[in-house]
Amino acid sequence: MNEVIKNMMERRSVRKYKAEQIKQEELDQILEAGLWAPNGRNIQSPILIAIQDEETRDKVAKLNAAVMGSDSDPFYGAPTVVVVLAARDRLTAVEDGCASLTNMVNAAHSIGVDSCWIHRAKEVFDSEEGKALLKEWGVEGDYIGVGNCILGYRDCDYPAAPERKEGRVFRV
Repeated sequence: MNEVIKNMMERRSVRKYKAEQIKQEELDQILEAGLWAPNGRNIQSPILIAIQDEETRDKVAKLNAAVMGSDSDPFYGAPTVVVVLAARDRLTAVEDGCASLTNMVNAAHSIGVDSCWIHRAKEVFDSEEGKALLKEWGVEGDYIGVGNCILGYRDCDYPAAPERKEGRVFRV
């Protein structure tokens, strides 16, 4: 089987991480994959914010948890969070950001880094606290939060693949 397709079929979301930070070269490769994702009209509106500073990561986690009305860690202990945003005025902003997230989770798996796609970036970065963080980080412009890609090394057994549902392909 083709290695790229095999990689996509074997990748699973991981929800328990070691505190160990991923290597810089691994993060660089994952971010590069996110930048090379397909996007509408090649506008390249998604931006990627890589967070490895523990205090900042915890602040974003707290904001994310608050959206759910929870105080648990929505990032499951992963030491790296990549926030994906896209220009709000783009008709394909969400789709473009999702393509970046997809590329990153697949790239991570291919190099031995575990990941999970976490939602609620829209709510976090539409909040006053989220907007203040973007300003603090030097992000200028009007962006919509698309999602978060958490990265690290799992501290659990690798999840098993669920059965694929039948009847989802139609040939015309």
